[in-house]
Amino acid sequence: MSNFSDKVVLITGAASGFGRLLAEKLEAQGAKLALGDLNADGVKAVAGALDVSSIACSCDVRDEQQVAEFVAKTVAEFGRIDIAINNAGIGTPMKSLVDTSEEDMDFNFAVNTKGVFFGMKYQIPVMAEQGGGAILNVASMAGIAGAHKMTPYVAAKHAVVGITKTAALEYARKNVRVNAVCPYFSPTPLVAKGIDRDVQEMVAAGAPMKRLGTPEEMVNAMLHIVDPDNTYMTGQAIAVDGGVSAI
Repeated sequence: MSNFSDKVVLITGAASGFGRLLAEKLEAQGAKLALGDLNADGVKAVAGALDVSSIACSCDVRDEQQVAEFVAKTVAEFGRIDIAINNAGIGTPMKSLVDTSEEDMDFNFAVNTKGVFFGMKYQIPVMAEQGGGAILNVASMAGIAGAHKMTPYVAAKHAVVGITKTAALEYARKNVRVNAVCPYFSPTPLVAKGIDRDVQEMVAAGAPMKRLGTPEEMVNAMLHIVDPDNTYMTGQAIAVDGGVSAI
């Protein structure tokens, strides 16, 4: 892995799960961190525990103005954004398609898709102006395959993959790399809250490696994708799935 020393990294959904672990690992690499989350107290606690230059912002990614302000505060503090990781996301209770409500669909698209879109809308101009950068959008295996009783989540995460590829095409000549990571189930707080233990065990059994991936394994893959030396990868939806997509 390259040294992220002095790289300015913006992370949404940084109060817990992948976002928090990303912040901790990037701290060890000497990055400068801009951390955002709807949980203002939680993200301030994460930033306060770091021994690197960092800022913490309350940011509801459903709100375009809040996302724009988060990006602006990052640039005001650090002068640039080298890497942006659009990680904030939610799940919803498992339901059949016919039992899914319009509200379920709207909530998933508001957070999981529009949150990523708003992020890129304001991150890309900064990166293009400074000569380049890397964006990673956290999608899901549900963004490249179907998932039983998860219609809103699947639709929203497929959209994340689509807008990732579109952004990569539009800004490749500006040296802005845009990729998505598609993790299989991993025992983050989001998974633990939304999926009971029996279902987690069933999902683990469905993977060729016969286990769930750890959050650390997922985050290590994310860091590889945004690695400053990984300069020719763009427009990809990378599955980190223990072999599920090979079945």
